[in-house]
Amino acid sequence: MSLSPVPSAPPPPRPFDDDEEDEGVGGKMSFLEHLDELRQRLIKGLLAVLVGFVIAMVFIGPIFDFVMAPLQAILPAGGKLIYTEPTEAFMLYMKMGALVGLMLALPVVLWQIWAFIAPGLYAHEKRFAIPFVMMSTVFFIGGTLFSHYVVFPAMWRFFASFSTDTVVFAPRIEPVFSLYVRMALGLGAVFEMPTLIMFLARVGLVTPRFLIRHTKYAILIIFIVAAIVTPSPDVVSQFLLALPMIVLYAFSILVAWVFQKRVPKVEA
Repeated sequence: MSLSPVPSAPPPPRPFDDDEEDEGVGGKMSFLEHLDELRQRLIKGLLAVLVGFVIAMVFIGPIFDFVMAPLQAILPAGGKLIYTEPTEAFMLYMKMGALVGLMLALPVVLWQIWAFIAPGLYAHEKRFAIPFVMMSTVFFIGGTLFSHYVVFPAMWRFFASFSTDTVVFAPRIEPVFSLYVRMALGLGAVFEMPTLIMFLARVGLVTPRFLIRHTKYAILIIFIVAAIVTPSPDVVSQFLLALPMIVLYAFSILVAWVFQKRVPKVEA
């Protein structure tokens, strides 16, 4: 009599891992499909910036006064901002319109960036699209406003303080606005620290404990970045930039704690 083989016991089910849900949603894309997707996202982002530019040019007069009037007020009595090239003032208006157009289109541009990287994320990570866009927009605009109202005026006063009876400070509008844009975009990028930490914490690259343990190194890096971003050598301007960065780092620790990657507990 033949003996039938004893069936082996089925393997125990694996514990559910939240990172494995819907991993293959949307399928895999080829390299050319990725390039086409990138092209479409770039076109949509540029169209949004173009629309913002047109809207900004409609209100370019108040925008010009908003940027330049406070700077002219800091100059010595009777001081004026000047331009020496025929096209300099016209190009300044165009650059202002481009900067404001970028800020108006920022939510759309950030959404296109998220939509491009979303296919490589897990389904539960895609739910952070709205927080990503909102936080990025708010912090970037907050950084540019902080530059406009606090850091740049302090630096401008430092530059204007060297005017004497024999030396008159009469800056050209083109380098002034270039410096203004550099500061605004630099602080806008610096203020994105909580958003970056949110993303890194969600994918498990950083933890609140890691950020707390390396606080002293972070503060050192913050002061180095402040010295690089701020073209003015005075300590006041650099401190005005470093102080909010330290506050943002502390806030980023809280963000990392809220959005950190949760490891599922497996019962025995």
